[in-house]
Amino acid sequence: MNEFLSIEENIVKMLRTVFDPEIPVNVYDLGLIYKVDVSEEGVVTLDMTLTAAGCPASDFILEDVRMKVESVEGVKEVIINLVFEPAWNQDMMSDEAKLELGIL
Repeated sequence: MNEFLSIEENIVKMLRTVFDPEIPVNVYDLGLIYKVDVSEEGVVTLDMTLTAAGCPASDFILEDVRMKVESVEGVKEVIINLVFEPAWNQDMMSDEAKLELGIL
């Protein structure tokens, strides 16, 4: 089981390198990643959202997430479920993200 924990930790590290081009905070700390599941076969299922349903950078962000998570050792496939429930709001951001954006 520890092997899967380290894969999840590495996935989170990679997600912290994905940024919305309009916001200087990564998607993980923004709170856009709702769920990360890793199967024993190395299939990663992500539930994530965007700051707005009509985000003009959505294709770029989703592809960046997919490529970076696929690069993690042990990951065989990435399935991204783009969800809008619950709706994202600023309360979902980490304290670090709020400080970066001057909200805290």
